[in-house]
Amino acid sequence: MLQETLFAAAAGGNNAANALSQMGFEHMMSEMVSKPGEFIVSWVVLLTLVIMSAMSWYWTVINVLRSTRLKGQADRVTSSFWETPNAQDAIRLMEEQPKNEPFSKIALDAAQAAAHHQRSEGSGETLSRSEFVDRALRQAVTRESTNLQGGMTLLATVGATAPFVGLLGTVWGIYGALIRIGATGQASIDAVAGPVGEALIMTAIGLFVAIPAVFAYNFFSKTNAAVIAKFDTFAHDLHDFFATGSRVR
Repeated sequence: MLQETLFAAAAGGNNAANALSQMGFEHMMSEMVSKPGEFIVSWVVLLTLVIMSAMSWYWTVINVLRSTRLKGQADRVTSSFWETPNAQDAIRLMEEQPKNEPFSKIALDAAQAAAHHQRSEGSGETLSRSEFVDRALRQAVTRESTNLQGGMTLLATVGATAPFVGLLGTVWGIYGALIRIGATGQASIDAVAGPVGEALIMTAIGLFVAIPAVFAYNFFSKTNAAVIAKFDTFAHDLHDFFATGSRVR
């Protein structure tokens, strides 16, 4: 009796091990490679998730580099502008900044607007100097704020849709598994566990793609909001300076 029990336990352990071996990612890929025609939807789902993951990580890295660069440049550029003895030297300093530096672009737009209004005085210009500079600053802040949003829409889209893309792969995989089970007539737990387990892997992949994208989107939304607030503050100070000629202390 004891011997029969041990044999039954050993057989059950072997069956469990076999079932687990058929539920892994490696086994799923081998099935998809050996029978590509039967797994065309699974291939489309998997490739879509891979592309979504690659694009979200690309924009995550780009935004990390951009945020790091802006964090180091913001105080340096604005402080340099206000600490320069005269306006001409300050403008020249802004012109020497890298082309992708936003604070210097905002300052240069304000300076160009003020210079243009000064040249146009007496020619029928209807806007005051303050209004002319204010309009230029609004446009500059809007432009630079829009540039900060690069990749944010994609991160939000990936975070919102990747779980559903993975779920589509799971539903289709379970559907195919049920068809194969019905065709073979095998409905034991060993026959069901493998195909269903493989199908559930798609949902897991979708979650692994979506979760980093959601974290990245929330993080960069907060950091971008802080940078845009600095844009607004700098723009208000520039307006006072170029509209009235009084330097902010």
